[in-house]
Amino acid sequence: MRELEERIANNGRVLSEGVLKVDSFITHQVDPILMEKIGARFAEIFKEAGITKVVTIETSGIAPALYTAQALGVPMIYARKGKSLTMNEELLSTKVYSFTKQVTSNISISRRFLSAEDHVLLIDDFLANGMAAKGLIELCEQAGASVEGIGILIEKSFQDGRDFLQRSGVKVVSLARVASLEKQEVKFLPADDEA
Repeated sequence: MRELEERIANNGRVLSEGVLKVDSFITHQVDPILMEKIGARFAEIFKEAGITKVVTIETSGIAPALYTAQALGVPMIYARKGKSLTMNEELLSTKVYSFTKQVTSNISISRRFLSAEDHVLLIDDFLANGMAAKGLIELCEQAGASVEGIGILIEKSFQDGRDFLQRSGVKVVSLARVASLEKQEVKFLPADDEA
């Protein structure tokens, strides 16, 4: 998605060879106009997949997942990283390692919201090592739901997340594919939605 690549190039900040900061428009401050366009693009790509739920993990995946769900006309569910007092029903749970935060979190979704009848589109902001998406796939498997695709805003193609996820047989679509983060410069590969 050309517009997303331009925002990354103009407003993203390379903190190291493995870390890209996009907090001015995705991960801290959110550009709702860009998120709406991202949601519409994912909805267009996956319109024939029979999606019944869009699933993400808190926090930065919520905005693009919500706009995607809105464009598809289906509910959005986000896996919570912490259990609140109101989450007393049976939960689908697994552990996820965060590359950026260097911590492992327990994530969960209520069984009330995900079932074997669901056809799920997973949405996330970044794809690095694939652990967040793997955790979401595990939650869907626990519910018996079918994962029809994974939509990623920014893929770090120099890490092994794509290969890891493609071995599961799920379609992965990244709107911006970063080839490298060197010398404070972002270099891109062709995005999946441009092929």
